[in-house]
Amino acid sequence: MKIALYNRGRKEGIETLKLQLRKKGALLACYGEDFTSWEDLPADTDIFLSLGGDGTFLQSLTFIRDRNIPVAGINFGRLGFLTTARADGAETWIDDLLAGRWTVEERGLLEVSCEGLPDKLYPFALNEVSLQRHGAGMLSIQVRIDGLELPSYWADGLVVATPTGSTAYNLSVGGPVVMPTSDVMVIAPIAPHNLNVRPLVVPMSSTVELCFGTRDRKAVLSLDNRRCEISEGTLIRLARSSFGLRYVSLSDNNFIGALRDKLYWGEDRRNIL
Repeated sequence: MKIALYNRGRKEGIETLKLQLRKKGALLACYGEDFTSWEDLPADTDIFLSLGGDGTFLQSLTFIRDRNIPVAGINFGRLGFLTTARADGAETWIDDLLAGRWTVEERGLLEVSCEGLPDKLYPFALNEVSLQRHGAGMLSIQVRIDGLELPSYWADGLVVATPTGSTAYNLSVGGPVVMPTSDVMVIAPIAPHNLNVRPLVVPMSSTVELCFGTRDRKAVLSLDNRRCEISEGTLIRLARSSFGLRYVSLSDNNFIGALRDKLYWGEDRRNIL
């Protein structure tokens, strides 16, 4: 099995993990040594291991792109909601990985199209696309869903999240938690000035168009952990990508367990026996 290892500057524990994998017979391609971008990622890669936290996992998308290579996250960070195994449990998950004892979920992506996107900005997102104010002035955001216009949002910004991203920025601004295999996306305002607006769940098959006005004349457009500035009046189109990301789940990892163990869902002293 050919395994690509990706980490963002972290050194502690990485060499030990490489040694463990090689002892088990794995062939490795290591970031910074064997590849540096999506262009030179080995064509015979069987699985891509993201070594770090959720930010590292999100960055993995820019290497995999549309190549259909499954991605597994190994948590060297703190929360690691997207990761499915911990670095300190390698003795167990390495055997599972090499023996094929893992499952794959197809995770949907959002594709962004608008004028002014930098050429180097990869226009796809696994978690969310967000539009945020650049300065002190709030945004007036016009939203159309399949051509149907919603009332304007007056807010610090807007998050359009995939099911995978429902537990990320979307959750922090009051959006709902969505099972990751659901075929929907969530539109949630950031600090809305309107008291009568709420997050909205729409089909993943929809085309969402955003346009904004602000006294600052520009705003910040973010795709997961990548961002750029865009000008007032720019039309932003969001739609489901023609390809997805193959998310690897190792061992007995599951979404409900992650909600309970990593986000402390339902944690209450009254439930402690």
